[in-house]
Amino acid sequence: MTKAPALAATLKRIERAAGSLATASVTRMDEVLPWFRGMPADQRAWVMLVAQSGVQSLVGWLRQDDHRAGTQEVSDEIFDAAPRALARSISLQQTVALIKVTIDVVEEQVPTLAAEGEEDLLRQAILRYSREVAFSAARVYARAAETRGAWDARLQALLVDALLRGDSSDVLASRAAALGWSDAPPVAVAVGRSPGGEAAAVLHAVHRLARRLGVEVFGGVHGDRLVVVLGGATDPLAAAEKLAAGFGEGPIVVGPAVPSLDEASTSARSALAGFRAAAAWPAAPRPVAAEALLPERALAGDAEARRVLRQDIYGSVLRSGGELLETLDAFLTHGGALEATARALFVHPNTVRYRMRRVAEITGYAPLNPRDAFTLRVALTLGRLEPSQPS
Repeated sequence: MTKAPALAATLKRIERAAGSLATASVTRMDEVLPWFRGMPADQRAWVMLVAQSGVQSLVGWLRQDDHRAGTQEVSDEIFDAAPRALARSISLQQTVALIKVTIDVVEEQVPTLAAEGEEDLLRQAILRYSREVAFSAARVYARAAETRGAWDARLQALLVDALLRGDSSDVLASRAAALGWSDAPPVAVAVGRSPGGEAAAVLHAVHRLARRLGVEVFGGVHGDRLVVVLGGATDPLAAAEKLAAGFGEGPIVVGPAVPSLDEASTSARSALAGFRAAAAWPAAPRPVAAEALLPERALAGDAEARRVLRQDIYGSVLRSGGELLETLDAFLTHGGALEATARALFVHPNTVRYRMRRVAEITGYAPLNPRDAFTLRVALTLGRLEPSQPS
């Protein structure tokens, strides 16, 4: 491109004053920006380089014929003088403040920099240039945010992979530390369908919801599944309900709460097993606890669910005496009818009612509740299939 004739004399003056303008700009930053004074010396030196690059870029920009038409953009190379790490040390708002100070210093020097009769042209050019520099800074920060978001999503996916594989606590701790995970207890894992789209965007939506709740989260997208680890939620099921907007359609299964991330593999396995089996209970609440899906998980082949049903439920009834087990079996056989059960056992209906209350106290599942009765039936079936296991 050819030099703009109207600013030919001014350009020579700006080129000669480039160093002094940058120095004056940094001095002014030190005077009016308290946070700038507290920056490390190396970062202040980077800002000085950017200021010098900015003045040199102004000269190059003014040489372009089309800058007065507003069609000439400022190259993002103006910020290449400093490493990308500076974008993580200085916020976009602070960068805008630095640009404003530099532009103010240059505008104050217009009477000295501009050749006779070119003052207004230079002021107008500086105004347009400052706008383009601001846009350029925004592009740089947007790219940095995209890169950081993609890297964070990758780190989270690696941590979730380690969690699902049951890797050692050292591996989990090192990867969690890279994410800034505070490991606030309790910790629980929620599994649901991913809403689709880029993994970074999906996780960003979940993090935004989690910040409103004041809980820690990290997660990963595995195929069509979204796995989210929650920390610091006193009621993980209630927290998952408020995070449901970040999931896609379908069930959301929450594993049991554990004290720390070291033990979260247990919660993750339960949640994944529950998610695989959730289709067998279409009326399940959303979200649903993995423990509420024990019978479906057992039928789907989950060994842990079979163990809990066999040992913790059937075994507890068996150890409480034969009468309790016999009454429960008769009650379930007669479809939960107290009178029919009492006739079959030759006892009073109140006796049946009392024994069913005892079953509920021992197991946590009430035979009078249809859903709990189904769980108890599966537990009795598994216990009898493997009679040597419940003890």
